Parts: sequence; C-alpha cells; structure tokens
Amino acid sequence: MAAVTHGAKKATLAEVAAQAGVSLATASKALNNQPRVSDATRKRVHEAAEQLSYIPNAQARSLISGHTNSIGVITSDLTGRFCTPILLGAEDELGVTSNTVLLCNARGDALLERNHLSFLLSRNVDGLLIVGDETTPRPHLDTPDHVPVVYAYAPSADPNDCSIACDNVEAGAMAVNHLISCGKRKIAIIGGSDTTVGAHNLRLGSPKASQDRLQGAMRALHEANLEPAGPVRFSQWSESWGRAATRLLLDQNVDFDAVVCQSDEIARGCMSVLHDRGIDIPGQVAVIGHDNRSLLAPDADPPLTSIDNCTEEIGHVAARALLDAINGKPHHGTEYVSCRLVQRDSTLPN
Repeated sequence: MAAVTHGAKKATLAEVAAQAGVSLATASKALNNQPRVSDATRKRVHEAAEQLSYIPNAQARSLISGHTNSIGVITSDLTGRFCTPILLGAEDELGVTSNTVLLCNARGDALLERNHLSFLLSRNVDGLLIVGDETTPRPHLDTPDHVPVVYAYAPSADPNDCSIACDNVEAGAMAVNHLISCGKRKIAIIGGSDTTVGAHNLRLGSPKASQDRLQGAMRALHEANLEPAGPVRFSQWSESWGRAATRLLLDQNVDFDAVVCQSDEIARGCMSVLHDRGIDIPGQVAVIGHDNRSLLAPDADPPLTSIDNCTEEIGHVAARALLDAINGKPHHGTEYVSCRLVQRDSTLPN
C-alpha cells in the first residue's frame, strides 16, 4: 500500500488541462461555465478536476468572471431583532450561489456606516445589502454604479433604489379585520412611537411603522362603518407605555371590547393591566399585537395573537433582487412583502 503523503502539492489548472487533453484556456472556460465549450469537453474537464482534487483559486476566478462572490451587508439593528431573520433568509439564497457574506453593524450611526461602506467597497464586493431596524425611509447611499445595492426592511428615500419592506398598512388592516371576524366592534388602538429622530441617526422623520399601521387599521374600521374606541395615542414601543395607555382607556371609561397594540411589547403591558383589573382576555377584551416577537408573543398570558412581519421572507426577496442586479437585471422601487396573522388565544372567536 502506498504511503499517504502529507502536505502534497495542490493540483494546478495546467494539470487538469493535460489530464482532460485540452488547452489551458479551454479548461479555464469549462470550469468557469464560460460559453463556446462543448458539453462533452466540459464534462471531461470537470471529471479531470475531480480526479485530481483540483481546488480553483478564488482570486484567479474573480479575475476571469469579474465577480468576487462576496456580498457586503450593513445592518443598523443593535439587537438583531429584525436583522437576524432577514440575514437567515438572505443566506439561504446567497449560499446556493456560494457567495460569502461580509457583515458590518453600523449601530445606527451614519459615520460608522460610511466607514463600513468604504471597507466593503475596498474588498470589491459584488453587491451590498443594507438592513434597517424599522420601516422609516433612510438616506440613499452614494455607491459606485457597478456595485448594486438593495435596501431591506428600511427602504431607501430614493424611489429609484431597490428596497424590500414589510407592508405595515396591510398589517394594520389585518389586525382590525381579524378582531372584527372574532365578533369585536369596539376596537381601541394603542399606537407605538411618534418620536422624531436626530440628524446623526440613519432614519428620516418620525417612525413610519406606527403611521402605516394606523392607516391600515383606520381603513379597515371605516370599511366596517366603525370608528376607534377612544382616542388613539402614541408614545413608545414599550410595555410601560402599554400599561399606561390601557389605564387611560379604563380610567376614562372608554367602552372597548378589543385592543390593537402596535407592538408585542405594548400588548404585553396592556394585558398586564387588564389582568390586574380582573378583565378576562379574550372573553371581555381581545388583544392583538404586531411583530410576532418569539420571546414575547407565545409566552404571554394568554398567548398573544400577533401580526408577523415575515422578516425572513424579506431576506429571501432582498437577496434574490441583489443577485438579479449583479447579473445585470436590477430592480427599482419598493417591493412590499405581505405580513401574516399568527392566531393565538388572546383573540379567540366568541
């Protein structure tokens, strides 16, 4: 038996060409899926490469193809709440095409984002995926024309850019229509944040999610010839605000049999106060949230019905759009990914 040689020299492209009986140029074209190579020749070259355990040189391949098979990702999501599932969806798509993902976190800081952008461009990435932490439009990035950019979750303020976002208007309508289907007619709404952010931040204006979700909710109410029960108030995406807003509804004797909470945090606070006041959920008051937070909604008491933003699907769609752009078929404008209702015990039908 022949001895195993450690540290053996790697096979070269020239050796593959010789084994397949073709020129060096033909072997290169066959292994890089270039045109003007017959199927029989291509097969012979691939078989020779497999027999010799040939490993292509990534740098040489990038010179031939014009691509580095690397994608730059910049996120501004400090917690990973939205970024993580988006990246999982994107990696599912990018992994099929053997793309390497270079991830940078800008932490919501515009200067840090520019620094990350310069770094990724210096690495000759084939494209950029920019992932935001909310759906408020963000500033357009100034990038070279040959490097395509796709914005995920937070759309670009430039309508010509390719952006993939969740449909919060549809989500707001979906929440109200579900409560109506459960027999509810006196539906209160507790809004999320209305805070305008500073110039150092990557966002433009006040949070759009709260505005869009309210727009959808009001549309659904009006289609059913209803108005919200009590005033619609905005403050924060927090449990403490959910508690405070629910106390206001009860202390001001607002007559309501359901509450749309614009986040799961708000819904948890709302449910806490309803429990404290001895109000049955969902028998007396049904509660629905938004975002379908895995650490909040299923473990609520009772488990919280919520609208899922389908962030992983946003990652899939954004990655496909970026690959299309890299291959010369760019998308333009904002594409909205539909949300979905996740039914749990907090909104059981009567």
